[in-house]
Amino acid sequence: MILFKFAQFILRSYFKILYKLNAEGLKDIPRGTNFIYVCNHRTNTDPPFLGCHIPGKLAFMAKEELFRNKFFAAFIKMFGAFPVSRGKGDTQVIDISIDRLNKGKNLIIFPEGTRSRNGKVGKGHVGAALIAARSGVKLIPVGIVYGDELKFRTPVTIKFGTPIDPAEYCEICDEPNPRQLVKLKNRYMEEIKSLVYGEEGEEGFLKRLEESSADTAPEEEKNNE
Repeated sequence: MILFKFAQFILRSYFKILYKLNAEGLKDIPRGTNFIYVCNHRTNTDPPFLGCHIPGKLAFMAKEELFRNKFFAAFIKMFGAFPVSRGKGDTQVIDISIDRLNKGKNLIIFPEGTRSRNGKVGKGHVGAALIAARSGVKLIPVGIVYGDELKFRTPVTIKFGTPIDPAEYCEICDEPNPRQLVKLKNRYMEEIKSLVYGEEGEEGFLKRLEESSADTAPEEEKNNE
């Protein structure tokens, strides 16, 4: 655990040098219990962004290709990564996730299932809702917010929301009602959107990213427009 905390500190310090990294709402998260963190997904940097801030031991899914390099595999395993084959063993992934939660670890999930290319938060899937309903562990929505592109000294804000109790939406059991799972999924996806878009709303946020992208486009591209 000491090595893990040290690694978190090093990684957090590195990101603060590379980017203008800031976290909001982290101090309001209750200590002494674990959570399922559900977050928007834009780049491969998202897992370490979260991993270097969340208190306690972690677990998160990672595509099996990342484990081919034994040194990199050892590094991400230290942060709780476990391999997942896309399109295979969905039931097994759920079981592994619940096992990690039962051992007191925090679980990181990106419910959109893929990275957003334009910053828009997708509809999301019910996987996190199912894990929460079967385990009874509360969910914490998270929004990773930055401009149109992640580059050197880009301001990055990680916004942690308030816990969502799955018991308020569905029965805590091995086979929860699918409609109730959708309601729970809709709740945390709306919270993620609220954290990401802020007061601008979806339209204002996406418009600002589009304008920012146009302003930073290479001169050659602008001249061809």
